[in-house]
Parts: sequence; C-alpha cells; structure tokens
Amino acid sequence: MQALDWIVIGLFCMALIGIIVWVMRQKQNDSSDYFLGGRDATWIAIGASIFASNIGSEHLIGLAGAGASSGMAMAHWEIQGWMILILGWVFVPFYSRSMVYTMPEFLERRYNPQSRTILSLISLISYVLTKVAVTVYAGGLVFQQVFGIDTLWGIDFFWIAAIGLVVITALYTIFGGMKSVLYTSVLQTPILLLGSLIILVLGFRELGGWDEMMRICSGVTVNEYGDTMTELIRDNGDPNFPWLGALIGSAIIGFWYWCTDQYIVQRVLSGKNQKEARRGTIFGAYLKLLPVFLFLIPGMIAFALHQKSLAVGGEGFLPLLASGVHNADAAFPTLVAKLLPAGVKGIVVCGILAALMSSLASLFNSSAMLFTIDFYKRFRPNTPEKKLVVIGQVATVIIVLLGILWIPIMRSVGDVLYAYLQDVQSVLAPGIAAAFLLGICWKRTSALGGMWGLLSGMIIGLTRLGAKVYYSTIGAGAGDSLFKYLFYDLNWLFFCGWMFLFCIVVVIVVSYCTKAPEAEKIKGLVFGTSSPEQIAETRASWNKWDIIHTGIILAITVAFYWYFW
Repeated sequence: MQALDWIVIGLFCMALIGIIVWVMRQKQNDSSDYFLGGRDATWIAIGASIFASNIGSEHLIGLAGAGASSGMAMAHWEIQGWMILILGWVFVPFYSRSMVYTMPEFLERRYNPQSRTILSLISLISYVLTKVAVTVYAGGLVFQQVFGIDTLWGIDFFWIAAIGLVVITALYTIFGGMKSVLYTSVLQTPILLLGSLIILVLGFRELGGWDEMMRICSGVTVNEYGDTMTELIRDNGDPNFPWLGALIGSAIIGFWYWCTDQYIVQRVLSGKNQKEARRGTIFGAYLKLLPVFLFLIPGMIAFALHQKSLAVGGEGFLPLLASGVHNADAAFPTLVAKLLPAGVKGIVVCGILAALMSSLASLFNSSAMLFTIDFYKRFRPNTPEKKLVVIGQVATVIIVLLGILWIPIMRSVGDVLYAYLQDVQSVLAPGIAAAFLLGICWKRTSALGGMWGLLSGMIIGLTRLGAKVYYSTIGAGAGDSLFKYLFYDLNWLFFCGWMFLFCIVVVIVVSYCTKAPEAEKIKGLVFGTSSPEQIAETRASWNKWDIIHTGIILAITVAFYWYFW
C-alpha cells in the first residue's frame, strides 16, 4: 500500500461520513423511519442495497476461492437474478399489502403467532452465529493479506481489522438505521463494481485473455467422470456438485434467501410502493448477474496464472498451504496484492470495504429489527415509537458484541467450522421455503400446517448439522447405517431437495387434517384472495418496460447456462 492508495481510501471514507451525517440529520420519528427508512426508498436505492447486502466475505474469499478450486460449479448460486424477479413479480404485492415490518410478522398474519416465534428465533440465531461472524472473520483475514501486515502496535492485525470493521459499520447502522444502509449502498455499489472490474481486466491482461483461461481450466478435470473446471453441468455422480442436485438445491436455497429472508426482503419492504419495490428487484437482478464475472472468474484467472507459472518452472502465483496445495481462498487478495498499481489498489480496497461494510450494516439492521418488532414490541405493544428506535439501537450493540465474541471460536477451528457454517443455509432453507411457498400459493394451507412445516425443517436441519459434526470428528469410524447415510453420507444438495419435499408433504398432510383458514384472515395474502382494488393496484404498478427488462435478464441467464453447459 502506497501513499496514493491511502489518499483514495481517505476520500472514500470522507464520502461515506458525509452520507452518514446527512442521514443522521433526517428525522427518525418512529420504528418505520428507523428500520424501513420511512418506506420511501426508490428503485435505485433498493436494487443497490439488495446487491451490496448480498456481496460479502463469501464472495471475496469463498466465491473467488471456489473459482480457483472447482471452477464454474458455484455459478448456480450466483447467476440467480431470475430468483430476485420472483420476489418482485410474485411476492412484492403480498408483502406490500400486508404492511408488515418483518417476515416472521408476515407468517403470523398468514398462520399463527407460534410460526412467527419459530422463524424469528431461527433467523436471529443464524444471523449472529453464521452471517455476522463469518463476514467479520473473513474480513479480518482479507485485510491482513491485502495490507500485508501481521502485527501492528504489538497486536495481531487480524483483530485490528476485524474489530475496526465492526465498530465503524455498527456506528453508522446504530445512528442512521435503514436509511444509512440504503444510501451508503448507493455509494458502495459502484465502487465495489469498479474495483472488481479492474481486477478482472488486469487479471486477463496478465494471463493473456479469456481464451487462455478457458484453455488452461478446461484441461483440468475435477472428478472421475472427466468433467472440467469450465463445465457448469457435471455428472450426477459428482460428490460435490451433481447437476440435478445443483439445479434443485440452488433453486431452493435461492428461493429462501431472495424471497423470504428478512436480510434481503427488508430492502423491498422499504420501497415507496409496489412499482418502486418491483423495479428495485429488477435492478438488483441485473446486478446479480455480475458476481460470476467479478469474483468467480477472477478466481479461475488466479488458478490459471498459478498453473502457467508452474509450467515454466516458477514457484506459482498463489501461496501454498502446509500440505503443498495452492491456497484457493487466497485468490482474490493475491490478485489485489500482486497485480494492482498504486492508487488502483486503493480503489479495490475501498470496494472490499464497501462489500463487507454493506453486508454487516444490513445484518445489524435486520437483526435489530427482528428483535425489536418480533419480540419486544410484540410483548410490549404500547411501547412509544421513539423508545422502539432506542431498543433497536441497543439490540444492534448486543448483536455486534455477540458476533465479536464468536470470532475466537471460529478462528480456533478455522476452515472446519467455516465449512459447517456454509452448510447451514442448505438445511435452513427447505422448511422456511415450504411454509412461504404453500402459504402464498395454496388457500387451504392451515396455520398448523405452516407451523409444522417450519418445525419439521428446523428439527431435520439441526439433526443433519449435529450428525455432520459427530461423524466428522467423534464417530469417524462408525459403521454404515440408514441414519448415517441420510444425515451424513447423502450429498448435501440432494439432501436439501428431499428435505424440501418432505416439508411440503408435512404442510399438506397437516393442513388436510386441521381446520382450513377463514377467508377473512387470508384475504389479500394468498393467490385467489385479492380484491379487485388490490389486483388493479398491482396491475397499475408495472408496464411494458418492466416486462422487457425481465425478459432480458432471463435471456442472459439462459445464454449463460448454454455457454457453460
């Protein structure tokens, strides 16, 4: 890092402070202002926030690392702009009509209070133990590698970077609320895109272009069936990414994440109206087409540079692990450290800062909102609005502290726990996805049906995670059994698909065995129950351009699958 890089970073921080000061001077009279920005966000702010919230450590380390180790396999999860379109076209009208603050609150409207409690608990625990901790942990590692500093003032630089990132982000989230998250995203998103684009261009220039990357990577097989790094659709016997499991599993996880998770949907709930919310999702869908090219392909470029260096007798491009294998997770930071000139490195570091800070800010705000609205306000409904804002700020501080306390545990077990945490989404998604999908699509879904769908998903998911921990450590020598096959040996993507089907069956069976919901309770919340006025309002919120842009996004997705098939 040279003086010019620090000047660029300083300018970025000044712009960020300017936005935050402006936001803090806006009135935050009630919980709607604080948590949803007063419900007056435009499509640009919504789309930018959806994208910036999504891009975090799992992209800077995980996605680039996946590109450097397994090639295109993870692209199923990243080329999911079409899934955000489902949020905009299918779910926005129902969420908008319900006027809810949180997804658990929507489930209470559709089902019962117990469903709200279950989803609130699942969401809060998973946010603190996975998303917050993983983002902070990986952020510390990224900055330690990018800056090349091991210790500062006698302190491990990992801790300075990790806690500094948390404190700065927490401060503007606590005082600025949702507006600070939305408007800082408008600044952070273009910087993130610019920084990543520079990495992509300079990486290709160093390597020799797209064709050279495809030549090197297509010559490397990733399984015993002859599939190469450049192939997206792999043999169904592939132990990690069988094509059928990848298509089904990525769709279920994507549906849960993009259409029902508070972390993402809260951005849509802050929209002025259905038109702005839907167009925000369309803009977000366009942006979501980019991570494959901005993060995964740079990982493949780093791998190709490594192979090319070894072929001419060099020591390789990527650092090596103790086992002698290249460190795939170091792909993105290594590209930053080795390829970027002064000043440009500062821009990319700002992009990394933007990605991590935006993800953390969204997590803090969503977690605080879940606690304040779904627990505190629910049990103390007469609490003044200004006090709810204070409670939200206090909840943010507590969540920040819990996330920091969890980092030493993550660091002590390193990649093992990090790998387990990535599996959490695949076992969280099916039960929640089944409850929301049938709740909105099927009028007969009863309150108990939805609740038991959620509960069965939670129980099965916890069993799967417990079995993974047990059989990978204590029970490594255990004999074969049906339980071990189902909850440990079965490919995680196929398990996700079968679990989703099981939860769907639970919801249907319990619904038929219990009382159907009253028509008045589900009015406007399920297909076929909307009033003529509600239908007219939704129809007036879109025009031919929304259809055209939706078609373009779908066409790009199909073309991507065709090219990398």
